[in-house]
Amino acid sequence: MAGSSHGHTPAAWTGVIIAFIGFCVAGAFMVMDQPAGFWAGMGLVILGGVVGMIMRSMGMGQPKSNHAVPARAEG
Repeated sequence: MAGSSHGHTPAAWTGVIIAFIGFCVAGAFMVMDQPAGFWAGMGLVILGGVVGMIMRSMGMGQPKSNHAVPARAEG
């Protein structure tokens, strides 16, 4: 597990931060009983995923590894 970066990339951080803000906005407007604001917040959540995927395709995500993971023997 120590050999992986766990997604600590600009694409991952940006996508998660935008999605988190969207969840906060949606939650606040849900409590205030404002459906339009709730759906705007959910739109931000989707936008966070889209931004993360675009940034990953631009090379700001975690690089793909081509090496196979060795199997562990048990017994």
